[in-house]
Amino acid sequence: QVQLVESGGGLVQAGDSLRLSCAASGRALSNHAMGWFRQAPGKEREFVGSITWSNGYTYYADFVKGRFTISKEDANNTVYLQMSSLKREDTALYSCAVRRAWLSDDASQYMYWGRGTQVTVSS
Repeated sequence: QVQLVESGGGLVQAGDSLRLSCAASGRALSNHAMGWFRQAPGKEREFVGSITWSNGYTYYADFVKGRFTISKEDANNTVYLQMSSLKREDTALYSCAVRRAWLSDDASQYMYWGRGTQVTVSS
């Protein structure tokens, strides 16, 4: 069992930056990948990016276009989503999730999910 807790969301203005955190606990994650997803009101959940816990390989959705960066801190079992040049369309509930093995943009392959943290971008 893995517990995930997101934090760092809030209300920001367009063009601002924000860093989200996902703290993991419960079991070793050396053979797992962590993913970030988001869901805006009235829209389907969308893949943002993911990172392998063992070696830090990353994979991003096309819309990220260099604005977002995922990193990890082994000592605290925490994964970060650094977001910059935020746009109104980035407004969503951002959630992190864990899956075994390699990177994936398929939400159905992730076993454990956090409750999410809300990001609201105003113009």
